Amino acid sequence: MRKTRIAAVFGYILFLFSTLPIPSLYAQTKPATAFTLKDGDRVVFLGSSIFENDFQYGYLELALTTRFADKGVTFRNLGWTGDNVWGEGRSTYTNPPTPYEHLMEDITKAQPTVVFLGYGGVEAQDGQAGLPHFKEGLNKLLDKIEALGAQAILLSTIPVVSSDTAQRIGQRNADLELYSKAISEVAAQRKKQFIDIYNPILNASKKDSIIENTVHLNELGYYHLATTLEKALGLDAAKASTAVSIANNKADVSNGRSLTPDKEGVLARFAVDNKYLPLPSPKSADWITDNARTVRISGLKKGYYALFSENDQVASASAKDWEKGVEIKQGPQFAKVAEIRNMILKKNELHFFQYRPLNQTYIIGFRRYEQGRHVKGLEEQNILIKWLEGQIILNSEPKEVVYELRKMD
Repeated sequence: MRKTRIAAVFGYILFLFSTLPIPSLYAQTKPATAFTLKDGDRVVFLGSSIFENDFQYGYLELALTTRFADKGVTFRNLGWTGDNVWGEGRSTYTNPPTPYEHLMEDITKAQPTVVFLGYGGVEAQDGQAGLPHFKEGLNKLLDKIEALGAQAILLSTIPVVSSDTAQRIGQRNADLELYSKAISEVAAQRKKQFIDIYNPILNASKKDSIIENTVHLNELGYYHLATTLEKALGLDAAKASTAVSIANNKADVSNGRSLTPDKEGVLARFAVDNKYLPLPSPKSADWITDNARTVRISGLKKGYYALFSENDQVASASAKDWEKGVEIKQGPQFAKVAEIRNMILKKNELHFFQYRPLNQTYIIGFRRYEQGRHVKGLEEQNILIKWLEGQIILNSEPKEVVYELRKMD
């Protein structure tokens, strides 16, 4: 469960391995056309803790925001820890709505055009016997999404990882694989895209610590999940490179633009365009370089050189290493994406407390006669949410970055 947090809104406060992998029995499916998003799209993440826990990190939304920075796309995270395709995790003291009606209301109010579905992990605890009930619920959920005119993309389950033999990891993962297979079958029957995240997460967990408490992804885990989705969706995640050749006090630049040095001591000045803002590396894994641009500079005399952008040093290396190539892992583009990520986290926190107020029984439930006046405060949060969404859209497009090379003393 997420840690309860207190948010002030409009003058009042709302109180709130693992075993070896089983050979894959299912295949990824892809749509007839490449995945894309258009202006005005609303992307919804619907499922259990696989989505709710990303409230802490924002990686999934950030990845799609940066890849479609030229589109006015908005997002809603409807993840709910412990939830299943029948919405049973969404039960409240309010009846009606029933948990399932609650789930249907949440989907409808979100007004999705694209829905990522992340179910099966909770249901897999019922094993083989629970499969028919799960598939029935999954199909009903897809019926609802289709009725809303939205596209559905189905994700597999993720594995459980633990060295504790008492956890029965082998059997639990066998059941999770079984439910992943069922999801892929439903996707194939209904011509929906299915993405296997089970095997990529399992493989990554053998190299890095990405899963906590057996079943929950940590920050590094969500970074891996975001990049896995990018690849499965066919989004270009290729690393960029720029080559600079210095000769006769001039710099020739490939995959960039040569500029005239305007300061004393600047050996080369050049600008590069980024296709999209980088996905920031987790704090626990700053060695990740998937998003780093490689800069190769030849023609330098023996010594050490530093690369600057906006008067801040972003890299330094010997002439020999610059010729081999140096990865740029900081600079204005990284600062910008950090701002975007913070806005995403703030927007999602506002939305979380809006659609899941801790004392919802008193505000919107059967005891609303006591504190129902606070409903207006919940609705007024839309002003802040929409403002943040506008700022995210306006600031997520990458800008040209200018670099200057100087010799170090």
